[in-house]
Amino acid sequence: MEPVLDNLDLYWSGFLRSLGIIGWSLLGSMVLGTVLAAFRVSPVASLRAFGTAWVTLVRNCPLTIVLFFMAFGLPEVGVNASFYVFGVTGLVIYTSAFVCEALRSGINAVDRGQAEAARAIGLTFGQTMTQVVLPQAFRSAVPPLGSVQIAMFKNSAVVGAFGVGADLFSVGKTLTSAQGYAYIPVLTGVAIGYLVITLTAGVLLGLLERKVAIAR
Repeated sequence: MEPVLDNLDLYWSGFLRSLGIIGWSLLGSMVLGTVLAAFRVSPVASLRAFGTAWVTLVRNCPLTIVLFFMAFGLPEVGVNASFYVFGVTGLVIYTSAFVCEALRSGINAVDRGQAEAARAIGLTFGQTMTQVVLPQAFRSAVPPLGSVQIAMFKNSAVVGAFGVGADLFSVGKTLTSAQGYAYIPVLTGVAIGYLVITLTAGVLLGLLERKVAIAR
């Protein structure tokens, strides 16, 4: 483990960089996925069609294809940004489809009578979703949403392969290719970094699930 101990500062900066990717992707995918879930149950046919098309297309594309499109396809049509922005955006787009379906399952678990009662007292569709349906749907969807986001945490390593730079994956690549360290100890350090992130997320998710169960 000498390569890890000798380069703890690089691993720490890579760990923080990976946390930044994860944090922005978590926030973006939850917001976009919630909007898409609302589209999927909307009374407006065009919104339902858009949500269905988004989920069908994105869920059936590998993450690498989405990232390649963002990093190398968009610049060809004049859309330019850093690889960090492209990588995070691609991860948000990819994860949002899974968030949408997890949250839609929570929406379907809410008694239809509650939405009907909300409409009966004059609430609009948007008010019904935000004030009545979604708060209950999120509680029901905590386990699947947690699984989706933990998978996203691990997928953030794939983003590092697309030239984001300075994240945990890039640190491992730099130490093995540029500085000639052995692969096994270097990648063990990278794996430990991701294990810290995912295991901590799993513990927090378990606490949240128990809190939600008590709230019910």
